[in-house]
Amino acid sequence: MPRRARPAARLSHVDASGKAVMVDVGDKAVTAREAWAQGTVTMSLAALRAIRTKTVAKGDVLQVARLAGILAAKQTASLIPLCHPLPLSHIQVDLTPIRQGFRIDARVRTSAQTGVEMEALTAVSVAALTVYDMVKAVDKAMVIGDIVLVQKLGGKSGRYRRR
Repeated sequence: MPRRARPAARLSHVDASGKAVMVDVGDKAVTAREAWAQGTVTMSLAALRAIRTKTVAKGDVLQVARLAGILAAKQTASLIPLCHPLPLSHIQVDLTPIRQGFRIDARVRTSAQTGVEMEALTAVSVAALTVYDMVKAVDKAMVIGDIVLVQKLGGKSGRYRRR
């Protein structure tokens, strides 16, 4: 028996005429919301060694990248055109060594009328780009990848956990 096609989901950031619009969240309740995003930066052994021994000429790569991720989460509404500015109550960015580089985790919390998924994803992205910027003299072939939303809590849609 053939599968029935599901109706296309309506995009919340597009109006009936197809124009991009900012979603009106004015009637939504303020609720606690949280998002966790993750990504990776893989690199050469030489680049890894330079970061781990803190011999990168530009400074402490992991601390600068962590701070860049925090600042990026706070600036998401300035970077992503249809995002709402949010009062963020907590931002945590961690860079954990993995075999060929680093895993970057960002956790962001707020009490607001809309979620913080974009803030967490932006934090991971900018932290990864900062690692690249600081170490590109050693390894221009670094790979930034696997940036995903791992989990989100709160809001109308409730809990989401990546499988």
